[in-house]
Amino acid sequence: MTSETRPTRTPASAVEPPGSALQLALATLGFAICFWAWALLSPLGNSYGELYSLSDFEVSVLVAVPVIVGSLGRIPMGALTDRLGARVMFPLAAALTIVPVLFIGFVADSLVWLLIGGFFLGLGGTTFAIGVPFVNNWYPPARRGTAIGIFGAGMGGTAVASFSTVPIRDAWGDGAPFLIVSAALALFAVVSRMLLRDSPAWVPGTGGGMLARTWSILRLPATLQLSWLYAIGFGGFVAFSVYLPTFLENAYGLEPSDASFRTAGFVVLAVVMRPVGGTLSDRFGGVAVNAVCYAVVTLFAAVIVLQPALVPGATIAFLGMAAGLGASSGATFALVAEMAPADKVGGVTGVVGAAGGLGGFIPPLIMGAVYSADGDYDLGFGLLAVTALLTLLFTLGPVRRRAGAQAR
Repeated sequence: MTSETRPTRTPASAVEPPGSALQLALATLGFAICFWAWALLSPLGNSYGELYSLSDFEVSVLVAVPVIVGSLGRIPMGALTDRLGARVMFPLAAALTIVPVLFIGFVADSLVWLLIGGFFLGLGGTTFAIGVPFVNNWYPPARRGTAIGIFGAGMGGTAVASFSTVPIRDAWGDGAPFLIVSAALALFAVVSRMLLRDSPAWVPGTGGGMLARTWSILRLPATLQLSWLYAIGFGGFVAFSVYLPTFLENAYGLEPSDASFRTAGFVVLAVVMRPVGGTLSDRFGGVAVNAVCYAVVTLFAAVIVLQPALVPGATIAFLGMAAGLGASSGATFALVAEMAPADKVGGVTGVVGAAGGLGGFIPPLIMGAVYSADGDYDLGFGLLAVTALLTLLFTLGPVRRRAGAQAR
């Protein structure tokens, strides 16, 4: 028994409330802008490495710090969203993210200061835990997989960072990317405060403090199971989005602009596949979609271990992994919407989202350490293939049983 009092919620109808499309569009746009800010350090990692004489491992740490902070921060952000609503939290998070963006662009002048700025830049990554419960409340169960998948496509903000950061810096100066992102964050903060509305079905979470709510969420079996799926699916996407430019430069000798452009292609495909994964989950179930996705990732990670040429072998393998990782991310949150108690969706989202971000923090560190030790990445991709295979088996076992019990 728990002393927490669950709020009474309006039963989901077969049709979403009026205005849901506008709210979904606003949330997706805000998520993309905040993720754009969150990923600013990644395309500049090697440039900072050359400027401050950093090792490969130090560059890996630099680009990974916003990831881990943005991930862990999703836990309190999800709990606060359950209590205060997205109308308060979304504009507030966007406005606060402006501070570290400007700090990195115009104040930080050493590795230490960049790490401090990157720590607070992680705030942009926490907005995922605001948007999922927000969208979940605006849409009925039969449409949630698709709607949350569309919202999740906002992770394409990382593609915008990959495409634009280096060209903008080269064209208009070192500070230009940071000024442009700050302006976009400020504009969204103002617009979202005026137009964003919490769903009529949303009622503030009550009962217990943040620690009590978090503990009750962690005790749910579905929370930990879905956290593992998202740690591998979305974590893999984040890891590639932040470290793939460095990998392509080191392993294939690409120039920074070319490496960033190819990374953006990886990110775009993963982004496109995320709503596809959600939609397929509405039709076939999140367990089946995840199983197929992890089979695909296992196969193509194994291909990379064989060190194929960049074109076509490695390119096909990376795009295949992008499709699998993107679709699995959408499928996992279709399962969150299905398996989480209505008054804990924000909290479960925070924990699962944190696991996904943490999953993106560890691989860049491993890749940097492996490359520094051996001069190649074979061991890192071998570990990825084994991990994806284990996740496939986990999906077909405990996760399928839990989802079936929840459906009954």
